Formats: sequence, C-alpha cells, structure tokens
Amino acid sequence: MKATDVLRDEHEAVRVAMQILGKICDRIEAGEDFEVRHLEQLLDFIRVFTDKCHHGKEEDLLFPAMEEIGIPSEGGPVGVMLSEHETMREYIRNFANALERYGAGDESAKDDIVENVRTYLQWLDGHIEKENNILFMMADSHLSADKQEELYEAFETLEEERIGKDVHEQFHQMLHELAKHYLDSNDDR
Repeated sequence: MKATDVLRDEHEAVRVAMQILGKICDRIEAGEDFEVRHLEQLLDFIRVFTDKCHHGKEEDLLFPAMEEIGIPSEGGPVGVMLSEHETMREYIRNFANALERYGAGDESAKDDIVENVRTYLQWLDGHIEKENNILFMMADSHLSADKQEELYEAFETLEEERIGKDVHEQFHQMLHELAKHYLDSNDDR
C-alpha cells in the first residue's frame, strides 16, 4: 500500500465524521435536542485523528518528501495545504470555545457551534478534494515506490507515537457507533 493510499483512506473516515457533524448541526438549527457528548467526541476525533495524526503525517512526512523532489512549499500546492490546515484549526478552536460556552450554560453559543462547524466542513470538503485529486496524484507520480514504502512505515510510527496504539481503531469504532445513530436509520432522532 502506498503512503498516499493511507491518507486517502483516512479521508474516508474524516468524511463520515463530517456527515455526522452536519446531521448534528441540522438538529441544532431545527431547535431539536442534541447530544453534547457526541460533539465532544467528534471534536476529539478532529483534534487527535484528523489534526494530530493525519495532518501530522502530511506536514511532518509527506510534504517534506515532496519538497525534496522539487515540489515547492511556498507558492505551491504544499503551501496551500499548509495554509488551509491553519485556517481549519482556527475554526476548530472557535468550535471548541463555543462548545465550552454552551456547556457552561450559554444557549447563544449554539449559533457559534453551527457557524464554525459548517464553515470548517466547507473548508475541509474542498481541502480533501484538492489533496486526493491533485496533491496525492502529484506525490504518486513523483515519489518512488521505495519512498512511498518508507513514508508508509514512518506513518505507522508517527501514529503510534502521537496518538498511541489502537487509538485509530477506537476512533473508527466511535464513528461506526455515531454513524449508526445519525446516518443509518430512517428516523435518526
């Protein structure tokens, strides 16, 4: 398996989380009850799985490997991805702040939760498309099979060091449970 295939697979898990977040925002906007703990779980997923692990693999391993073969960071596709990572982190910080305010009793924070989550999801959707269909294709056409294997192994090490053994699988299980609740039933209330 190529290193870029790992990242594409992780994008699929991120897309499931995006769908669930969208459904929760729909509930909030409709004035319906929602589970704060589900938002907290998804926030943890974003911070740990998406940012610390997935973006870590890109920023610390893939992007430098691409720069080594002449794909520029500044002014190039890698620089765009790095800039978008920072933009999305800001929306996640705002989402976390609004969720904390809501937990402390500030009902108006619901609007900030929805606004920041929806904006994050818009950014993330376009970001994933660019990575899957431009950046990773560039990597696939320019990185040797040996380099892809080296990156794959480095991804495994980074994941275990940054988030711990089996945490990846625990997140997948959590997403599976939330997907059953929000995405799989006819009456998802």
